Amino acid sequence: MGNLSKEKALLLLDNGKYYEGYYEGKAIESGGEIVFNTAMNGYQELITDPSYNGQIVLMTYPMIGNYGINDTDFESERVWISGLVTKNYVRMFSHFSASKSLSEFVNAYGFPVISGIDTRYLTIDLRNEGSINAYIAPKESGITYIKSKLTCLPKMEGLNLVKNVSTGEVYEKRVKSPEFNVTIIDYGVKYNTIRCLNDLNACVTVVPHNFSKQEILKTDPDGILLSNGPGDPKTMKEETETIKSLIGEKPIFGICLGHQLLALSLGFNTYKLKFGHHGINHPVKNLKTSKIEITSQNHGFCVDLSSVGGRISKNTELTHISLNDNTVEGLKNAGLKAFSVQYHPESSPGPRDSRYLFSEFKELCLNNKKRIFKA
Repeated sequence: MGNLSKEKALLLLDNGKYYEGYYEGKAIESGGEIVFNTAMNGYQELITDPSYNGQIVLMTYPMIGNYGINDTDFESERVWISGLVTKNYVRMFSHFSASKSLSEFVNAYGFPVISGIDTRYLTIDLRNEGSINAYIAPKESGITYIKSKLTCLPKMEGLNLVKNVSTGEVYEKRVKSPEFNVTIIDYGVKYNTIRCLNDLNACVTVVPHNFSKQEILKTDPDGILLSNGPGDPKTMKEETETIKSLIGEKPIFGICLGHQLLALSLGFNTYKLKFGHHGINHPVKNLKTSKIEITSQNHGFCVDLSSVGGRISKNTELTHISLNDNTVEGLKNAGLKAFSVQYHPESSPGPRDSRYLFSEFKELCLNNKKRIFKA
């Protein structure tokens, strides 16, 4: 009976199928690529992850919203998703640190939350069909109107979204007893990446995505981190060229989109996955140690290491693979002091199995710093 007071919403997919649900909070229209996320918790970190820019997120876990939104678990300053699709949404949240409801927070940034959707069935549909565009609007708007809005949405393949999420100016996160300096090229960096580096006594400088080689090196980094971010890496030609010019100058660590851009810079190719990897329970095998890491992932594109198009890619090795579909999850070029992973070692949300990668990056930075000092 509780749904009778809510406005009906329609979720229309690009394949012509539609799902009826209910608005939680305001009846807001929105569209984007719809992807499913298999996480059971961590929705606050998820919706503030800039990598989700341009995407409607479908949560496969049936109960969402029960612990509300607090004032600390942010991964950026705002909501980036284009909408949130749930089965059972909990309006009466309960947690000692909560300050507002999930729908209130998402609505404040102009995006909708809907419930009453058979999310498991829709997930199967997306696994079969692949990630496609979708549009959310009030049911009373009518299919014809909603379809007209849906057809205007751009496809994710060929879309450059980094300019939407990157910082517009340089900023720093310093520590009291710094051991090394890291410059992050911001393609959509998460706060916890900065925290992980600060915890290792790194002073962090964050620069815009379109900084030149000269501008980046002026920040005096001992290492450069290529951050996560949204969109198609192939559209980022200038950023790729900048990375190519930096390779070999300083140690480089790439995460997610940063991993894809490093691969492109090394002469490899990227391609769009059918439905991507989104969740905090993805198994990855470390090929060096043979250990299995449970990882946090959020990406729709992947690296193709079989497509060697550049000279410097010859000495690049595969370091990690996905145990779900055997796709590339990590690469390394020891001679160039560059490595990267497709998943999120900073987690938030997710397990901390892969935090060791930040320590490995620190070691590279310190060794390079000693070499320069001795020279």
